Amino acid sequence: MDTNAKAPVKKMMLILSKATLDNVYACFILANGARMEGIEAEIFFTFFGLEAINQKKLQHLHVATVGNPAMHIPTLVGGLPGMESFATNMMKKEMEKLDIPEVEEFLYILHASGVKLWACKLAMDMFHLSKEDLFEEVDGVLTVGDFYTQAQGEGTHLLFI
Repeated sequence: MDTNAKAPVKKMMLILSKATLDNVYACFILANGARMEGIEAEIFFTFFGLEAINQKKLQHLHVATVGNPAMHIPTLVGGLPGMESFATNMMKKEMEKLDIPEVEEFLYILHASGVKLWACKLAMDMFHLSKEDLFEEVDGVLTVGDFYTQAQGEGTHLLFI
């Protein structure tokens, strides 16, 4: 029997690579849930996931209607003008009914609960962003190597979203 299979989860390292509302909320809810269970949590925002912590973009995230099989609509219909906005507004209304905070408020909640928020150095350079472009509570900008160093330790789990 594998004794590691029963080892407790001590830290969740979440990697967010896309800033569609569904991905962002999945990541944030998992990080928040970890903290509620007493588990450390850190989020590494890379590539388009950076939009979730970009001050100019974080309040304008949307649901992807094209190329998203979970939408259950044909790609042609998903690409029609207004469909993305319609789907985004519907999702936001449903989330509001469940009292799920908007992205910026959720970031403050995560930070206050102890979730570490990291921006990817490579993606920052690629998109010509500086720390000043980011949500004020971002803990720093890390290289991939720095991120792996943060992930060291028994009981750490990495999850790519």
